Amino acid sequence: MGFLKPKVVMPPPPPDPEPLPEAPEADDQANLDAAEEERKRLKNKKGRKATILTSMLGDTSQAELNKPTLLGG
Repeated sequence: MGFLKPKVVMPPPPPDPEPLPEAPEADDQANLDAAEEERKRLKNKKGRKATILTSMLGDTSQAELNKPTLLGG
């Protein structure tokens, strides 16, 4: 009976993954230097980020429409 036999042959299992390399130490001098350079780069970074003063939602405060002026309005 053909419906009892599998129609697709199962592929062989994948090979075992290679072991991960050793993680660098946190107090390694190269890591400390890279972290210091990143801090300096972020500190000196300027541009539009420094000019945006609202959140992503925009200004959520209510606008004052009837503001009295000195011109009698």
